[in-house]
Amino acid sequence: MRTFLNFWTKRLERAGVDSPKLSADLLLAEALGCERGELLKRLILTPGERLSAGAREAAERLLLLREAGEPAAYIVGRKEFYGRDFAVSPATLIPRPETELLVEEALAFAAAFSGTRPLVFADLGTGSGCIAVTVALERPGCRGIAVDTSPEALAVARKNATAHGPLTSLAFVRGDLTRPLFRSASLDLVLSNPPYVSEKEYAALSPEVRDHEPKGALVPGPRGLEHAEALAAIAAPALREGGLLLMEMGWNQGGAARDIFIAQGWRDVRVIRDLEGRDRLLAARRARSSTCKA
Repeated sequence: MRTFLNFWTKRLERAGVDSPKLSADLLLAEALGCERGELLKRLILTPGERLSAGAREAAERLLLLREAGEPAAYIVGRKEFYGRDFAVSPATLIPRPETELLVEEALAFAAAFSGTRPLVFADLGTGSGCIAVTVALERPGCRGIAVDTSPEALAVARKNATAHGPLTSLAFVRGDLTRPLFRSASLDLVLSNPPYVSEKEYAALSPEVRDHEPKGALVPGPRGLEHAEALAAIAAPALREGGLLLMEMGWNQGGAARDIFIAQGWRDVRVIRDLEGRDRLLAARRARSSTCKA
């Protein structure tokens, strides 16, 4: 088995795909009907284990898709996020580890929430639902609304909520995150991993991202800041006094995003950096008075 795995890894290296060793592991595990961790354990405990002809054929079919550039997460239909597997499809972005920082900040805010009623949050542009479902699971006292323009993405998000629940505290709504969606002062927390890639950046992305993941979930417009501008305008009226917005952004957008929110009257606007020291999140509070310009 190890011989085949090494051979498939080299094939993927030659094909120029991202993370060839990880991809080979995931695809072989999928062909064997096990998790990657179990596969690695078998390689250690039974290094001479032989692959059956059926497993080789199944792995070879998956390998051909990966060699052609299809992301491994789409091939196996799932991606790990915050310690759980989430279903994905070409209608949704593949969850990234960087987005776990947004979840951690949201959970910290929810843990400190001192209201006598449940905290209410919205996840705008929910995609696979990984953010909303994780927050609902980690803070079961919260109530959430997951919003996306794509009915296909919402179907995946509902599937994930059912797989990890059922989560009756989550509602799923089709809507445009750039338009007002909520009653005034109805939310305590707004979360969003919106499209933030500029057209220029999009052209330079790796082919497996550019050719397979939904462009509409990546690119909001030529500059990459169009959705940030919309969120700065529409999120403030929906938040209760002192409510928090957490928005993921591009590594080079911190200054521009901060200026956008300050100009709209938000307070306590700050940029949160990831473990690599790059701009990753923008956090902002609803102003105490209605000074935000909707």
